[in-house]
Amino acid sequence: MNIRPAFAMPPWSRTVLVIAAAAALGACSVGPAYQRPSAPTSPAYKEAESGWLPAAPADALDRGDWWTLFGDAELNRLAPQVEVSNQNVAAAVAAYAQARALVREQRAALFPGVGLDGSVARSGGGSGDGARSTGNSFQLGLGASWEPDVWGRLGLAVTSAQAGAQASEADLAAARLSAQALLATDYFALREADAEAALLRSTVEGYERALKITQNGYDAGIVAKTDVLQAQTALANARADLASLIAQRAQLEHAIAVLVGQAPANFSLAAAEWTMTVPAVPLGVPSTLLQRRPDIASAERAVAAANAQIGIQRSAYFPSFSLSGSYGLASSRVGDLFNASSSLWSIGFSVAQTIFDAGAIRARVAGAEAARDASTARYRQTVLTAFQAVEDQLSATRALGEQEALRRQASAAADLTEQQLLNRYRAGQVSYTDVVTAQASALSARRTLVQLVNSRQASAVALIQALGGGWRAPDGPSIETP
Repeated sequence: MNIRPAFAMPPWSRTVLVIAAAAALGACSVGPAYQRPSAPTSPAYKEAESGWLPAAPADALDRGDWWTLFGDAELNRLAPQVEVSNQNVAAAVAAYAQARALVREQRAALFPGVGLDGSVARSGGGSGDGARSTGNSFQLGLGASWEPDVWGRLGLAVTSAQAGAQASEADLAAARLSAQALLATDYFALREADAEAALLRSTVEGYERALKITQNGYDAGIVAKTDVLQAQTALANARADLASLIAQRAQLEHAIAVLVGQAPANFSLAAAEWTMTVPAVPLGVPSTLLQRRPDIASAERAVAAANAQIGIQRSAYFPSFSLSGSYGLASSRVGDLFNASSSLWSIGFSVAQTIFDAGAIRARVAGAEAARDASTARYRQTVLTAFQAVEDQLSATRALGEQEALRRQASAAADLTEQQLLNRYRAGQVSYTDVVTAQASALSARRTLVQLVNSRQASAVALIQALGGGWRAPDGPSIETP
């Protein structure tokens, strides 16, 4: 007695099971496991070890709006416009969107592709006896194909694209921080120009009075012509300095307009009182810099992307599999197209393996490994450069803070010397050359003091930028994980 099974498995179904089992049991990535590269660091910043830095709240930068530390209402109004209107930031936003789209594209390769196609054709022919025949052909088909990710190549492509998207996200943060820092630096330089221009206008008024007094003395025959000429020279130089400063101020205003995405002709900043606040910047420990600096995060993600490329190239050593299937309908008449007798189907399995390529795969793997090593070196160099930037700004901040007290003393002494020599000149005790020299020294001391305060603010901005602003690298390893 023959016993037949209740269900006979078609031959093609065995192929499906084999491929499904291969996809389920394979999926083994041939790429090297990624580990964040080691980077040179230290337990503390060298330039902060003397304890001269004032205390600051640890979360002062974590709020993101770091420019509010300076307490300037106009700067607080301008800085948010950078993120919205600055074209360099807009380009970085578009690049990040492009990188995220690439992640979705690479992830789509993990799933089967399905397509629908149809065709209509009319054909005819003739024979030697003059008879002619014509006919119609209607076809409708549904096809699908799938490449199982047996060796993890497709998954590594997704990983590489995710790392690239995260690097692009960090690049966006770096572009935003750079534009904001440049805006703050230009804004404080503009306010410094306003303060210096006010100082020069006051100086010009004083020189005009001194020239008038000297001219009266010359007219009365009391002073020499050279005194008048020296007074005119001092006044002309002060006016020239003022004109140069006004032009410099206009250029800074134009630069700020471009940073906030406006045409310079449609933008203006009225002169206002300069808020000379120099905030205390919280440092943290050097190891946090690896997460706070967007350029470091971008360089590290570039290493991760390069590491995934090694596995992608290694997968070429192993065979590739693909599964395809189709189901279609064909008929000479539209009415018969959906009859069961007009249906056609097929299913197939293919495998491909490189037998000989004269070492091309090995060369591509070696090239990917070299690219990973180069990315690692660039990452470490980025870390070293970041630490250098922080140490440089700490040193500059300390030096500028020490200089300000001394410059204030020098300016006060120069002002007093100028006034005393002017009084002695009026009493006929000294020559006008001494007065001119004292006036030049006093003006230089005043301008140097104003410039020093601006340098302190610019150094604080640069230190905040060196510390990464209020940005922090995301903790999650993936972008848009389903």
